Amino acid sequence: MVSVRNAGTGAQALRIGEWVVDPATNELRRGADTVRIEPKAMDLLMALARRAGAVVSREELLAEVWPGMVVGDEALSQAITKLRRALGDDPRSPRYIETISKRGYRLLAKGPRRIPRALLAAVALSVMALALLLLLIPREPAPAPGAETAEERNVPWITVTVLPFETLGASPGQDYFARGIGEALMTELGRLSALRLISASGVPSDQAARRATYAISGSVQREPATIRINVRLIDTRTNAQLWSERFERPPGDLFAVQDEIVRKLAEALPARLSASERERLAHRHTRSLEAYDLFLRAQALFLARGARENLEARELYRKAIELDPKFARAYAGLAMTHAIDHRLRAASDPAPNLERALQLAETAREIDPDIAEVHWALGFVHAQARRHPQAIESLQRAIELNRSFADAYALMGGIFTYLGQPAKSIPLLRTALRLEPDGGYLYYLLLGRAYFFENDLEQALINLRAALSRNPADLETHIYLAAALGASGNTSGAEWEAQEIRALDRGFASRKWLDGYPMSSAVHREKLARELAKSGL
Repeated sequence: MVSVRNAGTGAQALRIGEWVVDPATNELRRGADTVRIEPKAMDLLMALARRAGAVVSREELLAEVWPGMVVGDEALSQAITKLRRALGDDPRSPRYIETISKRGYRLLAKGPRRIPRALLAAVALSVMALALLLLLIPREPAPAPGAETAEERNVPWITVTVLPFETLGASPGQDYFARGIGEALMTELGRLSALRLISASGVPSDQAARRATYAISGSVQREPATIRINVRLIDTRTNAQLWSERFERPPGDLFAVQDEIVRKLAEALPARLSASERERLAHRHTRSLEAYDLFLRAQALFLARGARENLEARELYRKAIELDPKFARAYAGLAMTHAIDHRLRAASDPAPNLERALQLAETAREIDPDIAEVHWALGFVHAQARRHPQAIESLQRAIELNRSFADAYALMGGIFTYLGQPAKSIPLLRTALRLEPDGGYLYYLLLGRAYFFENDLEQALINLRAALSRNPADLETHIYLAAALGASGNTSGAEWEAQEIRALDRGFASRKWLDGYPMSSAVHREKLARELAKSGL
């Protein structure tokens, strides 16, 4: 029989029903289909396979698959569920794994048959011949940075969403604090290479939970002397609560509590952490609770994207830095307020603000180069100054630090359009929308913009209208919508958008607007100006 205890390179492949099982690689193969399962799920399958047809009790399986470990029935149930999903098995009408009530489980497929060594050798030779043949075939160009490859699509990523934390208690104006707790969990968990974080913003919690395999939810109650945080981890496939805990600490212990929550979530989720990832989980951005509170309030104001709110956010970021001069994310936020100032207040010369923004963003990076948001802010500043190669380099580093950073994919997609390469923008923006399904108006604007320059006017109009429905006051969306309507022959629609543009900016002139626009492709600038002229702009 196959040795289950040693599932290493010495383990032999076997057949269970239609599947060829290779414990050495944790793979199940059926024809052209290959499914990779977790090592514990493979150990469980081997434990059932060596006694195929017999009932194996839950106690025996727990002792054999998790030797020397204290785990509950939930771990076994999860592993059975994963095996059934991998095998395509239905627990109500099982072909492979049958649940025997109050006794255990039984592998129904006929006893595992060893695959003859001669056949395995022949298959190996065939694979080697195919590999040599593939080496002679010219390779396709590498995908655009951030684009999802076939290999990535086949990796069994663990998808997680953090639902908005509920605010409890009578203290007014604490929503930003609860939101900050949830965002902190998203940021820290997003650094783990085995996880993909799916945003829950802008959609009902039940819909957001269905988008991921695991959902994290909770509540926050903040009082002068105490912070109470309740956190729950749910398996969305079964609605089973896998872990929950209540934390009650003095306000000064907030960061230690956040570290503890992230560590416990990482332990409860079926994801393996490297040593460097464990070290990063213990890293906090500031130890000043007051500075952190100011930072959260500034973030909420900055997201409003208004001239007055931008200045208020700038002042709060400054106060946070005064309290903690090493607060890198506060420096990055301060840089962002300068980077968008000329857009919000129509400054005649954006250069001084952009120069200041670059200085602040570089300071943030010097303080802590391991924060994805710092590199994103630096990329945004470079993009506004038309330093697009430097912007892309910064965003690639942000994605290396956080593979679930939707805003980094989106901004990189926008920059490729600025460079005159909209075909590279689209897969990046689609990736951003998968990670942040309700990415707000900006994701749809960037996608509509890319389709416009790709001459796919139907998709351009769909996405631009989606952007406009989410933010009717955004000038750039109206500009591209006017251009797309003009290009599609809808003159009356383009003229209507021109009136909307003048209502938002009474002195609007397309050439003046384009002079401050960060697009470096002369061909695309001319195309946009030409289409806008059709609507009288």
